[in-house]
Amino acid sequence: MTALDRTLHRPGAGIRFRDGGGDGRSVVFLHGAGMDHTMFLAAADAAQAAGFRAVLCDLRGHGESDLGAGVRFTADDALDDVLALLDALELDRPVLVGHSLGGNLAQAFVRAHPQRTGGLIAVDSTWNAGPLSGIERFGLSLAAPMLALIPASRLPGIMARASAVDPAAVAEITRVFARMPKKTFLDVWRATVSFVDPDPEYRTPVPLGLIRGAEDRTGNIAKAMPAWADAEGVHERVIPRAGHVVTLDASDAASRAILEVLDGFALA
Repeated sequence: MTALDRTLHRPGAGIRFRDGGGDGRSVVFLHGAGMDHTMFLAAADAAQAAGFRAVLCDLRGHGESDLGAGVRFTADDALDDVLALLDALELDRPVLVGHSLGGNLAQAFVRAHPQRTGGLIAVDSTWNAGPLSGIERFGLSLAAPMLALIPASRLPGIMARASAVDPAAVAEITRVFARMPKKTFLDVWRATVSFVDPDPEYRTPVPLGLIRGAEDRTGNIAKAMPAWADAEGVHERVIPRAGHVVTLDASDAASRAILEVLDGFALA
């Protein structure tokens, strides 16, 4: 597959994407906050080679996708962008594969548009509808103000070291994070937090897959994802020797796990 080669023009943004094409079931990859489509390159190529129609994109304000002058990143705009991309490509109930923010975004999209999606794979993402303790709620409220105190020059490295265990992955994450202005990243973070909306009665209405790195220590993911798996009765795939950005820490293992979930959806 080639690099991102098309642009979806949206209010206040240009969304860069690529469509692998073909007659296979469509799979849309949504990257994490501060990252870009490159974190899913290997997985998308593996899915395309396995017969799926893999779609990669950069979320607005990330990577090759721009934001208009004075435009802020919001959760609502990101959700609308996903819907517009599905409409533009005429995708029939694609599987959404989302990492971290992309996973929160995908969950929110499925919740809002269950008839438009055929499956959800959350990768190192917290459970939007899951319960939160008082300490977790307090931590969420403090996260953006605490991040705002970190100097912009230090923020990419700090985020990268918290997100990966492999030195090459840390270096790559640092490089990608450094492309985003701090002000935009704080807006992205606030949008991510806004997707967390506990509802003890809610269950995912489409096939669900859960994948995380065994050494992911960000937020409450190590606690929330196993609880989510138990609540929904699904198998959580935990990849050893990998942190939050599992697709860079353990690229081959992450790609295999995603394909295993996709194949399981096909058999369901």
